[in-house]
Amino acid sequence: MKKSLSLLLVFLAATAVFAQMQSDMSAFLQAMNSAMKRMDQGMSATQMSGDPDHDFTAMMMPHHQGAIDMAKVELKFGKDPVLRRLAQEILADQQSEIDVMRLWLEKRAAHGAERGPTSK
Repeated sequence: MKKSLSLLLVFLAATAVFAQMQSDMSAFLQAMNSAMKRMDQGMSATQMSGDPDHDFTAMMMPHHQGAIDMAKVELKFGKDPVLRRLAQEILADQQSEIDVMRLWLEKRAAHGAERGPTSK
């Protein structure tokens, strides 16, 4: 009887751990899919001007934001210290690059550079 109770307790504990793992995986997948969906929507909503510099910059900003959002998901759910460190670096690097691109677009707009494709 005592052995049966011990086995039952082990089974119940294992079931609880498995249920938590499934819940965590579901939350991870939902968060990752949400990040990718926001990135895809942001990139799809970008108006292309025909100017490669402008269009590259406009498309890369939501792409980089997607990387930031996915890195946040890694930091929330990931356990590997190397990947967590990489995710932290992505947060800093990608945000810095978004800032550079945003400033470039603002400077360009301030100088009336909405003029179509650039020539070489």
